Amino acid sequence: MQRTQRRITDRLARTNPTTVFLVTLLLVLVAFFTPGPLGGLFTLLLAAVVAALLVTTWPVQTPPTRVIRLLMLTLLVTVGLVKLL
Repeated sequence: MQRTQRRITDRLARTNPTTVFLVTLLLVLVAFFTPGPLGGLFTLLLAAVVAALLVTTWPVQTPPTRVIRLLMLTLLVTVGLVKLL
């Protein structure tokens, strides 16, 4: 593991869960309610961030958590593609 990867995970571990939840909820609502292709692009951008987080935290997640996160990622990508078209 590279030093920069450890720093990212340490930084993520120190974040306030309530703040992360509220910011994520705000981003999802903005992406879902922005009309047309711009909303689709926001949703796909959010899916890319979720995918990066999923890859970073994959080794420490339990199998049920992995399945739920993959389902959420699939849902985000699907909604993003539907909004884009």
